[in-house]
Amino acid sequence: MDLVVQSPDELLAAVPHVLGFKPEESIVLVPFRPGLPITRVDLPKTAADREEVWDALSGPYGRHARHGARLAILCFTEDRRSAELASQHLSNRLDTVGITTHVRLWADGERWCEFNTGQTGLQTQATAERIAAATVLTGAAQPAASRASLAASMVGDREPIAQLIPAARVAAADSTPAVERDWALDRLEQFHTDANRLSDVDGARMLVALETIGTRDALWEDMNRENHTSHMAIWNDLTRRAPDEVRAVPASMLGFASWLHGDGAKAWCALDQVPGDRPYSMAAIVASALQNGIHPREWERYQTQMRDLAGELDESFVPKPPEHPRDLPSTKPITDRPAPGR
Repeated sequence: MDLVVQSPDELLAAVPHVLGFKPEESIVLVPFRPGLPITRVDLPKTAADREEVWDALSGPYGRHARHGARLAILCFTEDRRSAELASQHLSNRLDTVGITTHVRLWADGERWCEFNTGQTGLQTQATAERIAAATVLTGAAQPAASRASLAASMVGDREPIAQLIPAARVAAADSTPAVERDWALDRLEQFHTDANRLSDVDGARMLVALETIGTRDALWEDMNRENHTSHMAIWNDLTRRAPDEVRAVPASMLGFASWLHGDGAKAWCALDQVPGDRPYSMAAIVASALQNGIHPREWERYQTQMRDLAGELDESFVPKPPEHPRDLPSTKPITDRPAPGR
């Protein structure tokens, strides 16, 4: 989704649509040109926290920095002092890797201040409605009320499929891995065509089939930047409905599809659905891609290496989001015009 903005008010109104949720107590980094990720972090309140945030971001931003790189730092909080300190600290650190901060915005939901110039203004409902209408025309879903509500949207009624898993396991044992793989691929292709939700019986069969690595990999290999939205839909639905014993795979697939879509927040929320007592190597791969700021377009280059790594990873290890969670949606800038308000 590309949005062109021309004022601080428009920029602030656009951010929830890019992230997929309305940020609270957050810093969001927004580039003015392609090449840098759009990133959200929890607002740090202490000097140690500010250094920790930079430690988490220095790798991805140092890797992607190019001559002339510029971005805006947006702080969403009522705590203006913490916003000013955190944005200045981050601006200073970004400057060491060649990235210039042209805008440092603070907003509390009603008003905004641009720290570099001292310019102030109001966040208006009219602007928010205009940006929302523009995103509707692109077919994009409206943002969740918060990151917590985005995470909650991945939890549904898991009992119906849970009751069918034992029978699905018996049926799989009477079948063969090749038959189950072919069925899973056919059912996925049907979903790509009609987008109809899997029945509980088909959902249970799919989740059991995915426990076989060869079947999982066959469906994983089907995923690309052309069909990833269809993959997001099926794996989001199955993550919502899957009981703990079979949820690691759909959650990891949803995380990967969300990363391909450029939705870092949803990818992290999906990885949070991997049960803590059932760590999964594919989840570790997705987390590594997010933590290292790897752009989705690099997937083909990393594909063989990362899948080889999947067989070598200790499956007792699943990277967890940092204490200040980062969301690295995409490297598409919200605007390709001069810095708003300047």
